[in-house]
Amino acid sequence: MTILTAENRRMLTKLLVVAAAMFGFGYALVPMYRAICNALGINVLALSERAESGGRASRNSQVDLSRTVTVEFDANARGPWDFKPAVHSIQVHPGELTTVNYEFRNIQNRTMVAQAIPSYAPMQAGGHFNKVECFCFSEHTLGPGESKTWPVVFYIDSKLPRDVTTITLSYTFFEVGGRTPPAPEGRVDAAARAAGARS
Repeated sequence: MTILTAENRRMLTKLLVVAAAMFGFGYALVPMYRAICNALGINVLALSERAESGGRASRNSQVDLSRTVTVEFDANARGPWDFKPAVHSIQVHPGELTTVNYEFRNIQNRTMVAQAIPSYAPMQAGGHFNKVECFCFSEHTLGPGESKTWPVVFYIDSKLPRDVTTITLSYTFFEVGGRTPPAPEGRVDAAARAAGARS
């Protein structure tokens, strides 16, 4: 039978204290993490909280409910096809994740490959318009008479200047490698310019 010496007892006591401290630190990590996120305005827990709550929507603390921005949608078709937004305008809060659909139909009797280029009015709004998902990120192949509905998922940065109350998102859809020349970068039609002037 081994008898613990005084030195061994002191070492065992130290190890037990270290183990208890490590357990306490691990247990306190979650509330510490939440407190730090709340203090810094970081809302990275929203998705996990939504999953844990069975899909119930939790309020995003990064949404600026004190102001609204009108977002107008425009579509320029540079070719023989139908292209339009499902809605012409909506009002959103900065930081609010929003989805809007665009509808496209190839009215030709041949397959085409096409892509869209976005532009913004006023121009300074472009740096604050964040697209999470957009059909403009890639080219699309559409058969004769084929129709598609594509989403644009976006949010407006809360750092958007307060004097900007209206943003126009305009898409120009052009055929890639076809007879229709691509639209110039940053093209905005007269309606979009007028909307920018109003804001």
